[in-house]
Amino acid sequence: MRLLPVLAVATLVSGCLFDKEPEVVRLSGETMGTTFNITAFGTDVDETALGSAVEETLADVNAKMSNWDPNSEVSTFSASPSTEPIEVSEEFALVLGAANDVHEKSGGTFDVTLGPLIELWGFGPRKPEDPVPSDAEIQAALESVGQERLLMLDSDNGTLAKSDAGVGINLSAIAKGYGIDAVAATLRDAGIENYMVEIGGDLVTMGQNDKGEAWRIGIEKPEAGAQNLQLVVELDNLGMATSGDYKNFFEQDGVRYSHIIDPTTGRPITHRTTSVTVLAENAMMADAWATAMLALGQEKGLELAEEHKLAVYFISRDVTGGDDAYITVHSTAFKDALGTN
Repeated sequence: MRLLPVLAVATLVSGCLFDKEPEVVRLSGETMGTTFNITAFGTDVDETALGSAVEETLADVNAKMSNWDPNSEVSTFSASPSTEPIEVSEEFALVLGAANDVHEKSGGTFDVTLGPLIELWGFGPRKPEDPVPSDAEIQAALESVGQERLLMLDSDNGTLAKSDAGVGINLSAIAKGYGIDAVAATLRDAGIENYMVEIGGDLVTMGQNDKGEAWRIGIEKPEAGAQNLQLVVELDNLGMATSGDYKNFFEQDGVRYSHIIDPTTGRPITHRTTSVTVLAENAMMADAWATAMLALGQEKGLELAEEHKLAVYFISRDVTGGDDAYITVHSTAFKDALGTN
């Protein structure tokens, strides 16, 4: 599942708090099938060395987490016919452990073994004439979905096993966030304490911009083909991720099918929630929870957000107000994080 972007805006205002005039470093490129953008402020920054360190970090994340690379750690595990425990990297175990936490707390709505259902429903390549899956096909795919049942992670020994040879792992809804956090750690190792790291619309910030003010980040209004802002928030030392259903879907026989699939039913979501933004202690958890919350929808998601004190902002279609009318709701933790009324 591809998470959809927010519009990142660094607002420059007066009142610089740096002892020396900060150097502005901007790095950008491609990674994980999308783009990355980094804005960092510091003094005596070696931009060439920093760029090399960032590229090395991203290459390492892809080598472990990329489902597009057949030789990556996750792809190798998925392709293996063995059901015996195998040793996995510390990073891979960390990400899967976080995925297990979100899977459990979301009642199975977040699931890294969702691949058979994604393939069945045609997200990727799909032709307009392809039929909607039958109940029997959905049920058959569900047999190979369920990470709690199918994956056995032993964090103490650093091993992972699967109960069936055909089980695969797709980390696309959490690995991007982990990659953001890994790049942020690389910046901190270089002595940079004021930055914004964005990959594919998800991001993490720390400190302030070069004028001593908070980073201002925009949440997109859920309109396909447009980039209008619904809300602007100020972030410091928080991860932020947005997941939406308004840019990746197909229609057949008058029915709209979202690319967000509920692993508990095996079917695309049908509720009115169209965009969810999550703030968390890091980008990895924001990434995973944004997907889970969109699958749950506003009603169930808000209840869960209050239970676990998650900072979540929901945008739902207002069926009484036309195609461009929306209802917004946020959790208590989101209000507390931003001082929202």
